[in-house]
Amino acid sequence: MSVIIRKSLLELIFSGAFMKRWNDKLRPMELVEVDKQGHKMIVAWLLFLLNSHDLDVARKRALGEAIIEGGIYDYLFRLVITDIKPPVFYRIKENPEDYKTLSKWVLDQLRPRIMPLGEEFMEGMNEYLMQPEDKGLARRILKAAHLYASYSEFKLLKSINTMDHELIEIEESFISRLESLRDLEGVSALLNEDSNVLGGFARMCGRLRFQKRWSQTPRVPETSVLGHMFIVATYSWFFSMEVGACRARRQNNFFCGLFHDLPELLTRDIISPVKGASQEIGDLIHEYENRELLRVVLTPLKDGGYTDIAARLEYLLGLEVGSEFKATVVHNGIIKEASDRQLAGEYNQDSLDPKDGPLLKVADSLAAYIEAHTALKNGISSDQLHHALYRIQQNYNKKPVIAGVQVSALLADFG
Repeated sequence: MSVIIRKSLLELIFSGAFMKRWNDKLRPMELVEVDKQGHKMIVAWLLFLLNSHDLDVARKRALGEAIIEGGIYDYLFRLVITDIKPPVFYRIKENPEDYKTLSKWVLDQLRPRIMPLGEEFMEGMNEYLMQPEDKGLARRILKAAHLYASYSEFKLLKSINTMDHELIEIEESFISRLESLRDLEGVSALLNEDSNVLGGFARMCGRLRFQKRWSQTPRVPETSVLGHMFIVATYSWFFSMEVGACRARRQNNFFCGLFHDLPELLTRDIISPVKGASQEIGDLIHEYENRELLRVVLTPLKDGGYTDIAARLEYLLGLEVGSEFKATVVHNGIIKEASDRQLAGEYNQDSLDPKDGPLLKVADSLAAYIEAHTALKNGISSDQLHHALYRIQQNYNKKPVIAGVQVSALLADFG
């Protein structure tokens, strides 16, 4: 069965923006599932790079794919079991038969909306959920990333929940479970984030949950830059499946989506009309972003001994070619631009490390479209939201197919 991305699947992925976390605790701000997943997958990427140095290329590609797919499976699972408190869920997980029953029910709930991804995806998710105690490297990396991201949230609300009897037990559980994963390279740095550049970078990325998109436009739900990056990454993965991207290209597209708005740590979320007001303003913002990215993120990582991570971020963010939205390959060690036709043809091979900039832009635009469309559907009407929908529709009416994705037809499904 071929993969065909549908409106219902895109809306399912977006629905994590509604899903409240820690909703039995006093919170300084709303903490939502899609933000946590974004933070988790950023940390999983860091641990993936650090723990794959000694792997050959094929095994490294397989590990990257297992981490991304496992992260998406986990997210889809959590969208369905949202109301089960962690202690209750862990008790269910202790009983294999109960856990299999719950997993089968979750798959039945998801099946109508994820069937467009094909039988292979369904079988992969079924196998993943039915073997919860797999001790493989991908699972352990995802577990460590999950614990770190959840612990980061816990520390945000710890100081205002001093009266809560569960607090000490929850923190001890986070620390002991992370300690059990110290053999993974990078986990010690995460546990000592105040004195380590890697831990500092992971914590810095988590701050993107504080930055709200469309900050001058009321919306329901509000979305953060961190959650948006995860949504774009997931959309990029699905579209990569749809267009038959090779393994390296799929992974690059996912991780590029996961970091494409990283510069907004340094500039905040500057809306498109401001960036596009003139060529000079756009160039000025881009220059400032790159300078601050080098000063605050890339140089500290390099000075701290994480040159591979810094180099990979530079490639994903398209610093060599001027934009993350340009298609690139690495040919004989040199990064160069490519066309959609080349990526779909002779450049669609792992050895060239291809990355789909235009496909990423499609995913980014669709995520913005769904944010605006959902807010309007929920009764929040504003000129900015209507204008955003109109602008995106007009852009893709002029060029309905981008990077092999039938964007205009997909937008038509939203009415």
